[in-house]
Amino acid sequence: MVTTEEQAQNKHPGREPAVLSCTSAVTGLPQKRYYRQRAHSNPIADHSFDYPARPQDVDWHAMYPNIQEGQQVSFADIGCGYGGFLVTLGEMFPEKLSIGMEIRVKVSDYVVDRIKALRHKSGEAGGAYQNIACIRTNAMKYLPNYFAKGQLEKMFFLYPDPHFKRAKHKWRIINQALLSEYAYVLKKGGLVYTMTDVEDLHKWIVSHMEQHPLYQRLDEQAANADPITPKLYQSSEEGAKVVRNKGDHFLAIFQRL
Repeated sequence: MVTTEEQAQNKHPGREPAVLSCTSAVTGLPQKRYYRQRAHSNPIADHSFDYPARPQDVDWHAMYPNIQEGQQVSFADIGCGYGGFLVTLGEMFPEKLSIGMEIRVKVSDYVVDRIKALRHKSGEAGGAYQNIACIRTNAMKYLPNYFAKGQLEKMFFLYPDPHFKRAKHKWRIINQALLSEYAYVLKKGGLVYTMTDVEDLHKWIVSHMEQHPLYQRLDEQAANADPITPKLYQSSEEGAKVVRNKGDHFLAIFQRL
């Protein structure tokens, strides 16, 4: 018996079956179930990454086909997951370049394929989503390899791994050493957005960032007035899950001094 996939392969010789099976015939987008990976990853372990020696060595044109001479990435979604919020950034800020950074290989593959599919649906080179991209990397180790001093306008840490065990708190994406690194790549006045559904992690983030001399927390009025704030709650897949489960959200936005 010839399967539907085999029939499609006979009609389109040379096309990989894996591409057909991973893409929805209805939406034209990759199906997430083919890219599932365990939620937790040890950021301190030795992962296999290709990374540039310095920001000047990054081939941004390969990720952003329409990038202009001298244009730089402005927004970084650290631990972007399946890319829901990254896509939202691309739609909200068409004139800005946004990058998603994800350590899990299958998850980053999904985001890359999702962006390709969205670009194809919107009309290839002349369409939307030319301003977003995703790279697989360890942001806890290689952030300065990608971004110059004072380059970024906004950084996002949305629903990061809480690493509940005390022995694994050193794996948390927010800590004193890394905050100095984030301050290095952020421009003065740049913003760091944090959101989690874990109150203990929220308190950890706020405590560490308030202790650092280069950050100041926005007050509630300023945070709520930011047009990005409403999108933080459920643009990402993790945020949408929290909303469905009627969980709590803990938001804190900090400005680089």
